[in-house]
Amino acid sequence: MENTQSSNILLCITGSIAAYKSADLARLFIKNGHNIRILMTDSACEFITPLTMQAISGNSVHRNLLDESAEQAMGHIELAKWADIILIAPCSAETISRLSSGRADDLLGAVILASKAQIYIAPAMNMNMWANIATQNNVESLRHRAMIFIGPSKGEQACGDNGYGRMSEPEEIYETIQMSENKLLNGKKIIVTAGPTREQIDPVRFISNNSSGKMGFALAEAASKSGADVTLIAGPVSLECSDQILRIDVNTAAEMYSESKKLIVDADIFIGCAAVADYSPIIQNQNKIKKSSSKDLQISLKKNIDIISSLSKEYPHKKFMGFCAETENVEEHAKIKLVEKGLDFIVANDVSKKDIGFDSDFNEISVFTKESHTHLQKASKNLLAIQLINMLSKDNQFIH
Repeated sequence: MENTQSSNILLCITGSIAAYKSADLARLFIKNGHNIRILMTDSACEFITPLTMQAISGNSVHRNLLDESAEQAMGHIELAKWADIILIAPCSAETISRLSSGRADDLLGAVILASKAQIYIAPAMNMNMWANIATQNNVESLRHRAMIFIGPSKGEQACGDNGYGRMSEPEEIYETIQMSENKLLNGKKIIVTAGPTREQIDPVRFISNNSSGKMGFALAEAASKSGADVTLIAGPVSLECSDQILRIDVNTAAEMYSESKKLIVDADIFIGCAAVADYSPIIQNQNKIKKSSSKDLQISLKKNIDIISSLSKEYPHKKFMGFCAETENVEEHAKIKLVEKGLDFIVANDVSKKDIGFDSDFNEISVFTKESHTHLQKASKNLLAIQLINMLSKDNQFIH
């Protein structure tokens, strides 16, 4: 997303192997017209040199709490007043703990306490350290103090583990901050559906699909960071969302449609990302169907209502973004559904590819409107969600 206003960014680097990403992060902000200063903790200097960050930023690196060259030898006050935005990337578990306690015995801690700037934190640590209850309690404490966390991402770590703890990629961090600061969807009401639905056969069996809900949840978070008032209608998934999002949990397609129909009246945008079951059993047995070795089981199905198609026809003046998961002729099917369902945008992806789509943290998508086709290269679902919300926010027919 292009920069709409130059900002003073204080990039704080702490002790983590992910510190090498901070160089690219600094370049991104500079390239887009922002002013950058660098603060490094002592442990950060073990992973990337101050000379490197000085060369990239064009400014001396701040390291010491008592700085004789600063105004009245109070460098932390000078930096705190200068910064419009403070970004800690990477932010170690130790730093999160210190910030949660309000420590001010080093330059970073003192700047954070003295500043009124918006603070963003991009964590980086071992997956077990991130999941530890002590870390999570510290994170929750900082969130209550209006600090915004970006990530961490899931993936292979330097120690060999694979899970949540990786620092988010520089582009995702940059785009998230731009979105949060510009608030292009401020005051808009957005509904997002996410995850699968379950159509019960009997009390223990159901028809469903492989949707994890990750894309829908990422879209809800991105829309919320862009200033929108977001309601997330979620099928049965094991995901969490931020407190700023109103979450409504459902199971069946009928329940999802019922909630969507109630909420669409006051909404500006409807994002139908859920993988809604096309069919459901005509008869839902109240008792468990017993297995029989003598005959096959036959289940009669009825067609479920197409939620987004129904709503778009009833409310043609609202904005609708739909999704389609295809295994062949992706572009052809997407364009047909765009018109038939009355959508403004349709997002298509090829779920036959094993490294993207269902249950993956990554995807590769194509976005179609009646006038355009945009292909978004393989990236994290978080970054793709930001890019999709940016498309919505820049729609001239919507933003006025």
